[in-house]
Amino acid sequence: MKILHAIAAGLAPPLCAACGRSCRPESHLCNRCGRRLAAADPLSGGGPPGLDRAWSSAPHEGVARDLVTALKFRRLLPVAELMAERVHWLAPASLLSGTIVPVPTTALRTLRRGFDPAGEIAATLAQRLGAPVETCLARRDSGRQVGRRRAQRLGHPPQIVARGLVPRSVLLIDDVLTTGATLSACAATLRAHGAVRVVAITFARRL
Repeated sequence: MKILHAIAAGLAPPLCAACGRSCRPESHLCNRCGRRLAAADPLSGGGPPGLDRAWSSAPHEGVARDLVTALKFRRLLPVAELMAERVHWLAPASLLSGTIVPVPTTALRTLRRGFDPAGEIAATLAQRLGAPVETCLARRDSGRQVGRRRAQRLGHPPQIVARGLVPRSVLLIDDVLTTGATLSACAATLRAHGAVRVVAITFARRL
């Protein structure tokens, strides 16, 4: 089997998930894109209303933005592992506690994609941390947030409902923080059902 993988890699060298150039199979990024991502500074702060803290591993630009696109729209699932790895390395240890809860997408969108981006990142991060995961939030179909202006997003936040037991300490995981409307809606639902600590961590944050 290893010989077959080696032959396949020789015939079709792995490509960088960000720029499409050749890269090492285990990295998913070429050296140039890897250096650019490594140079991106994390972003931290109080975050949107309802959150105790919000932390993002990089601004939503350059290589970080390309990786979000690769995961969500090109279905390159190994990118979720790269995102979780960066979060694990860079996020303050004080934030990486509690039960991991992925920010939900609609059932229809998950069906179309065949996976949930936030769920993939959350599952991989949970493995690295040895933390529990609870999919205790669901999202009703209230229209796409992508493409809406900031005022529209904030004025018409998604409808988030609880399903099952809500942990008291929650680590919300998503791919991108944009206006924060979705994270705030998640936090409101979590707190209404017993959560006392809600911290959000995203791979990228749109400035």
